[in-house]
Amino acid sequence: MLLFDEGRARLLLAHACESAGLPDPGAARLLALGENAVFDLGDPAVVAKVGRGPELHDRARHELAVADWLAGQGVPVVRPYDAVSVEPRVAHGHPVTFWHRLAPAERPARPADLAPLLRALHRLPDPPFPLGRRDLLAPVERWLASAEGHVDPADVAFLRDRRDAFAAALPDLATQVPTGVIHGDALPRNVHVGPDGPVLLDLETFSHDLREHDLVVLALAHDRYGVPGEEYRAFIEAYGRDVREWPGFAVLRGARETASASWVAQQAPGNPAALAEFRRRVDSLRAGATEVRWYPF
Repeated sequence: MLLFDEGRARLLLAHACESAGLPDPGAARLLALGENAVFDLGDPAVVAKVGRGPELHDRARHELAVADWLAGQGVPVVRPYDAVSVEPRVAHGHPVTFWHRLAPAERPARPADLAPLLRALHRLPDPPFPLGRRDLLAPVERWLASAEGHVDPADVAFLRDRRDAFAAALPDLATQVPTGVIHGDALPRNVHVGPDGPVLLDLETFSHDLREHDLVVLALAHDRYGVPGEEYRAFIEAYGRDVREWPGFAVLRGARETASASWVAQQAPGNPAALAEFRRRVDSLRAGATEVRWYPF
């Protein structure tokens, strides 16, 4: 398996830009490197997302469709770059999508900026295309397999056992509100506060499932990633519900923690900081230390 790093992503981006008739992206600026490598192309005012592997092609196509539908529903979302085909470009099997670059952020997004977007989203009907469930644990095997030889096999076995246990428990969760459309990764980092207000980003995990999925994310961000208590309380007040009072919270939180720890594993090859973070997360899960601070990648 080829290492997916910035250099590899740039080669894929150059191939996709050529096939799309866009200028050479030699000066593109890397914005993020995770499940996708995200680049600002500069001129034109376009952002490109290069998928880590061919298995993300359907997910990339899904995100494009969701963005168009949400915009039609009046939800402020990032828009696909309309000068390029609405289908993902394929660069050596990797999906590449192009998006209009948003105006510069007025300030960093806060949890309270996310709440009205979720309230609007959670009032929507289903779109005219099929949505899957929010299967948090489906990618765990892929993430762990990509780290083979770079992480402790005992840690991998531990996370697989956790995945299996939570996968068995999730179907029995009872929701307090009707299921419906959800973002699936509802964090302030997926909100851009521009001159016209907050805009929702990263729609790849848009699903039909328990609304609590979108609320557990921020509760975990408060517990694990340092979101201050006053900011979490502002989110609760703006949205109107504290998911920590839901009986299924511990199960859904545990499933998400398992996925989050596994996600970091794919970054471990060639990245000592990611390996250290992977170990931190696994060690805290083994110890049942629910408030050990985790750090984002």
